[in-house]
Amino acid sequence: MGGLSAKWPSRLRERRLPRRQKATARQVRQSLWPDVKLFLPFRPTRPKARSSPLPHRAPGSSGHSRQFLTGKPIRYYRPRGSADIRHLIDEGFQAFNAGRLSEACQIFAEKMLSPDHDTTIGLTMAGALTPAGLGGCVIEMMDRGLVDFIISTGANLYHDLHYALNFTLRRGSPFVNDVELYDDGVIRIYDVLFPATVLLETDAYVREFIDRSGLDEPTSTAEFHYRLGRDLLDRYPGCQEHSVVARAALAGVPIYTSSPGDSSIGMNIAFHELMNGGRLMIDPNKDVNEVCAIVLAGERNGCVILGGGSPKNFYLQAQPTLWEVYRIPKGGNDYFIQITTDQVVWGGLSGATPSEAVSWGKINPGVLPDTVVAYSDSTIAFPLFCEYVLGSAHGRRPRKELVHKRRELVTKLTAEARAAHEKWLADTK
Repeated sequence: MGGLSAKWPSRLRERRLPRRQKATARQVRQSLWPDVKLFLPFRPTRPKARSSPLPHRAPGSSGHSRQFLTGKPIRYYRPRGSADIRHLIDEGFQAFNAGRLSEACQIFAEKMLSPDHDTTIGLTMAGALTPAGLGGCVIEMMDRGLVDFIISTGANLYHDLHYALNFTLRRGSPFVNDVELYDDGVIRIYDVLFPATVLLETDAYVREFIDRSGLDEPTSTAEFHYRLGRDLLDRYPGCQEHSVVARAALAGVPIYTSSPGDSSIGMNIAFHELMNGGRLMIDPNKDVNEVCAIVLAGERNGCVILGGGSPKNFYLQAQPTLWEVYRIPKGGNDYFIQITTDQVVWGGLSGATPSEAVSWGKINPGVLPDTVVAYSDSTIAFPLFCEYVLGSAHGRRPRKELVHKRRELVTKLTAEARAAHEKWLADTK
């Protein structure tokens, strides 16, 4: 080290860097050891400098976005009740999670849809289902009266609007370079690709709808989505064939969002309030009470849960809200079907089993045989599930059109809750 230290000052004097220029590590090495070449196993690359903080471009403009948007368009798949798929599920899905999916199909088709029991059926949706093309399954279920109300993430509804507005999402690869996608204005949802302009134009539509809707007071998400669906039907005739939001408005199916601010629809509502000082805001209390009122009115209650997350809990919490808070014992849900990849061992609500829900009063303890969890990807299992139930003997039933009965049901809930509260006060004196 002594010899190296002695050489250091002279070497720096011999190869002096320009004044006030900070020496990089590479420059120092070259100054000290000019004959030694530095070999690296690879040369790291850095993203190109961006000319704009938002360099999103539409296909066809400068850039290379077209190279990423050559896959087939994603369309909403509409199940028709395939006899072959019913045979496969009945005879081929015999054990493990294939067996659980077969069990789920049979519970729904033979028990939940039985005309002997007027079951109010809720569907909860978490995960990117509409971008993957599963909206067609939901449309078909609503059209045939097999789903009475929906609780979904806001993202699923926002991306559903792309189809209603005739934008195209395309099949792609999950292994593309995301820096290149960003530079060329392409959005990726795993292997679903579309131009960023789709987001911007969908945002513009949502804001324009809010401006012309006349909504200027706290409202439930069901009311907001119903008005949004009616607007789509008026402005884009025929869009009910490829839009969950539009079809729900036509079929009278209320759609709730358990976390409305957690989506681009909520973001645009927030923008409207900030910029216009409007009084429109989403009132989650209305959502809680409307869902409770729907569940209270049901002769029997059952659910199909895709994924888990907040929509799952928002549905299931209606039962504890009734008995724990409003003191109206309903007894728990009568049917429970979940398709998920989450596991119970992690302790989250998404993976919680029906038996665990019994302890909360969410599930009727006497109906556990009519509950099932199929551990599978919803994008695989749900289309098969729909094909099965649509082809069943009870694959169509009258629609309840609950979106038009919400006020009436909440009035009944209010009366029962007040009566229960007065009884509790009298009993505790």
